[in-house]
Amino acid sequence: MEPVNLKRLAQELKLSVATVSRALNNSKSASQETKARVLAMAQKLNYEPNPHASSLRRHNSKTIGVILPEVTNPFFSLVIDGIEEVARDNNYHVLIYLTHDNYQRELAITRLLVGGRIDGVLISVASTSQNFDHLDLLRQRNIPTVFFDRVYDGLDTAQVTTDNYESSYAATCHLIDNGCRTIAHLAVSNSLSIGRTRTQGYVAALHQNGIPFDDELLLRAQTTKNQDVAMIQGLLQRRPDIDGIFASVESLAMSSYEACQNLGLSIVTDIKIIAFSNLEIASFLSPPLTTITQPAYTMGREAARILFEALLENTPISASHSLELKSTLVVRSSTLAVS
Repeated sequence: MEPVNLKRLAQELKLSVATVSRALNNSKSASQETKARVLAMAQKLNYEPNPHASSLRRHNSKTIGVILPEVTNPFFSLVIDGIEEVARDNNYHVLIYLTHDNYQRELAITRLLVGGRIDGVLISVASTSQNFDHLDLLRQRNIPTVFFDRVYDGLDTAQVTTDNYESSYAATCHLIDNGCRTIAHLAVSNSLSIGRTRTQGYVAALHQNGIPFDDELLLRAQTTKNQDVAMIQGLLQRRPDIDGIFASVESLAMSSYEACQNLGLSIVTDIKIIAFSNLEIASFLSPPLTTITQPAYTMGREAARILFEALLENTPISASHSLELKSTLVVRSSTLAVS
């Protein structure tokens, strides 16, 4: 006879695997009635805990996994600082995994973590991800998970994000207030809520200011920087009337600077540029770049705080624990009005 596992117990009781796990671990979030039902069925079916799974539930590895799309972006470096501060305070180790913004690598890393000994996961999803079934494996294995920045909405867990809609609206209005009327938006993947939300803020600002949306001015990031530069150059050559660029990520702002330089366009006089960016040298660019600066360090710290509260108290994480942080518009010369 095959050994009885958590899934079989859950099926017999018509409960979720997570609920059965919490009851077996005497979690405060499970009612006494549920605990009694689960323990009775476990005894009836001769359920024996898997030692490896039990070690995960007891959080004995003292290690969490952090999945990032990249580290060259200063934003993610600051996030890591925030995460590591909380991990050190709780005597935990941090294992960092890079997807290089690639879905297949994200899939492989997730499978590795599900099969390994980690107590929880913090993840910012790759922009190339189209299918998120692999992330459901974390839920199935009862591995506490918190998303930050680039999130997946299909999992009932906490997300730590910034005010992407409001910040994008403000960024677009800032360009309009400084004389721009034909504004291109350089977006990330539409499969992620961060891409959709930032685009929605851009479109809303256009409509609020009586400027019709032109889908030719909405471009999506490509796979490489060279492709992004070529894409932006092509747009600027086709549409010489463009007088503003709103880049949804820092890398697209840098590609815009390069495209303008290649075409002999003057940033400020010919075209104004604003971007989401935590680049420390933004003020030293020529011209200095106007940015929407996200509270990256705080985002990492808060995501880790939510995760460790769940680990230490043996309580589940749900979407109700989500946070939305405020970003800051930092005005520099790249968007100055020309008199």
